[in-house]
Amino acid sequence: MPEEITTATATAPATPAPAPVPTGRTAAQAFGIGCAVLVAVPLILVLGFVGWLAVVTKDASDFPRVAPEEMVSRTVDRSREAYDVLGFTRTIRPGVEKIGVSTENTIGSNYCYRGGLTDETVDGAYSVSHSWALDHVTAEQAIPGLRRLRDHLEDTGWDITSYRENVSGDYWDLYASRSDGDERVSFQWFADRDYFAGGASTPCAVDPGWQPGDDEPAGDELWPPDFGPSAKNGS
Repeated sequence: MPEEITTATATAPATPAPAPVPTGRTAAQAFGIGCAVLVAVPLILVLGFVGWLAVVTKDASDFPRVAPEEMVSRTVDRSREAYDVLGFTRTIRPGVEKIGVSTENTIGSNYCYRGGLTDETVDGAYSVSHSWALDHVTAEQAIPGLRRLRDHLEDTGWDITSYRENVSGDYWDLYASRSDGDERVSFQWFADRDYFAGGASTPCAVDPGWQPGDDEPAGDELWPPDFGPSAKNGS
């Protein structure tokens, strides 16, 4: 029987797998993006800083023009409103003999500043403050008066920034503000010496009579009138 001859089927050579297509960024691309980020971040910060300066820096056009006499009248009226709510009836003459001991009725004024990172003042701009104080104020007068005043301020649109009772056993205080903090009032009662102090300050304004070379804030030379309750509450 003839010998059967078989021929092995040839196996085709394996086809090499295609090289993977790179999907990541090249070093050059990564470097370029990194540089863009490094440039963009400081630029954003600079633009934000410039915008912030534009918002917070002020000049004379940002304030109303108000004569010092009118500013004094306004801040004394603000003090008198609180005085009525507190229930005090005494009249205080202008001046002070001994701060923290005697009665007080005084006016002060301050410069207004441009803001931002500058300490420059705004030409002609100023604010006025009124300080008053009474001696011989007992707890029966001071404590209910402060509580009543706190409620009154809240009801009339003021923000109470601090109210503390019986601090260390002998001190009470009340602070409030409005108009974004530009207008402020403050009150303290010292139980150890029966002494009550109050104050009010106005937002900034520009003195219409300001002249280049004026070296004191407007209103600094003014005196308040006699200070006491309003006519409807006076005795």
